[in-house]
Amino acid sequence: HLMHAIGNAMRQEHPRARVLYTTSEQFVNDFINSIHQNKPEEFRAKYRSLDCLLIDDIQFLIAKEKSEHEFFHTFNSLFDAKKQVVISSDRSPKEMAPSEQRLISRFEWGVVADVKTPDLETRIAILRKKADTEGFYVPDDVIVFVASAVKTNIRALEGSLIRLKAFSSMTGSALTVDDAKEILKDSLSPEDAP
Repeated sequence: HLMHAIGNAMRQEHPRARVLYTTSEQFVNDFINSIHQNKPEEFRAKYRSLDCLLIDDIQFLIAKEKSEHEFFHTFNSLFDAKKQVVISSDRSPKEMAPSEQRLISRFEWGVVADVKTPDLETRIAILRKKADTEGFYVPDDVIVFVASAVKTNIRALEGSLIRLKAFSSMTGSALTVDDAKEILKDSLSPEDAP
């Protein structure tokens, strides 16, 4: 959500800016495909001609030697051209165990911000908005239970809602808190346990 908001803000402020939001997984897939198709220049043109690159879950790129190396050069190219690179991760640069320390040092050139998990009210609002977007009715007590039980991150929160939707679609019945407890009992991490 934060990365999308940053991307949208960049587009509004600079409508002609070339902005790309992607994940490290997609970056790796694009890189592998460029090798298989013998089109490395197309790959580089896509990523190195941007005004702003937003890349999510960078921790999954670490230790993938060739992809990490390619990202290092992509980062340098954008940085040298005074373009913007926004990176998200589930851990700080100091907590990563990279195969190439030089990449982690690049991350620390910029502003490192620790984004805290949303509070209960925000988690409730996120679930309601996601349920509305999905066209899926969830009783208020179920929303409050899920928001109270899932505290780690927004992906886990939305993933829980998707599991409830799948259950509701299969059974055709209205959800209850007891249903939610049963459906989510195996997916809650120790940090999320109510």
